Amino acid sequence: MVERRDVTARLSQLVMTVDEYERLMTEALPHLLNHATTQTRRFLRETGQWGDDVCHEKLALRWGYELVERFLMYGRTEIPCRPLFFLDSLIAKYFSQPEPFCYDKELLSPLGRFLEGLTSRAVISRDALMALFYHLYGFGQSQVAKVLGLGTTETQRVYKNFERWRRSGWQRAVDEVGITREDLMEIESHKRRYPDQFHAEADRLSRIVQAHYRKSEPEHFPCLSRQQWSHLFKEGYGYDYRVWHLALCRDCLSEVCDVHQDDSQDVLTPQLDLRIRPLLNGRLVESYHSVDH
Repeated sequence: MVERRDVTARLSQLVMTVDEYERLMTEALPHLLNHATTQTRRFLRETGQWGDDVCHEKLALRWGYELVERFLMYGRTEIPCRPLFFLDSLIAKYFSQPEPFCYDKELLSPLGRFLEGLTSRAVISRDALMALFYHLYGFGQSQVAKVLGLGTTETQRVYKNFERWRRSGWQRAVDEVGITREDLMEIESHKRRYPDQFHAEADRLSRIVQAHYRKSEPEHFPCLSRQQWSHLFKEGYGYDYRVWHLALCRDCLSEVCDVHQDDSQDVLTPQLDLRIRPLLNGRLVESYHSVDH
């Protein structure tokens, strides 16, 4: 307890150098995560969106991790600063957005948690970002390369992204979001038994989740018109922006697919076709080795 008070006190003091900041972070990460998670619980309680159950605890912890990741990303650029005060200001800004996540209790369902977890992973992992094209629309590696207008070198990177995602990324993502074997079975059963209802629900929830992450991580880029997208691709710049924005914006993805189809016989239509598991050597991943959360 004394050690915890000492670290908290140091987090409230002015940090003058990057070296000092780095040393403090190695000791303070558990305290920062606890602080961010506590603040998230407080926000949910004050807005009438909290429930004393495991799902809400997992949600608060996941948001806590996300807030600390942002803090670590931007903290070095704010030196000199008081780290705890900076974290509080970042949390306050996050939860004071005009649409601070459009919180929906259905996002606590297995399907909602799967979509939120997959998308939150995509904003910090290029493997997950590329995999979104497959999980949401069924696009394989070659189709992703075509949609993004990639050359040979960049296309090879897409294949590597997909391979790493198949091998370990997907498993890590479902573990982090707390998806269990039973959750996956429930989602797949719902899709199999009530396909129309399932896709309507997945479409609605995915748009809520994508709109949130498109505006919050990284800084929001506006959507472009068909003419602007066409110009961007002809000029060949903005590669990272295309990858990030198009994976999280179905409307712009539709525009880009139309642009590419002007010069191609292959028709790509980004209609939601949610795939729960990645493909591995042409087959669905069968194994599931995670310990239930």
